[in-house]
Amino acid sequence: MAVPKKRTSISKKRIRKNIWKKKGYWAALKAFSLAKSLSTGYSKSFFVEKILFQFQN
Repeated sequence: MAVPKKRTSISKKRIRKNIWKKKGYWAALKAFSLAKSLSTGYSKSFFVEKILFQFQN
């Protein structure tokens, strides 16, 4: 089993944590952007088949 030989400094730990958080931020931003383009109908990279429901009385 791998065991670290020395303690990781606080600054290194903070840098790694911020990189990890930034990945999540960009993923969320892309997802929000895709959702926005789908809702407006101007999506060029994602194709959705629109199904129209007609209710018959």
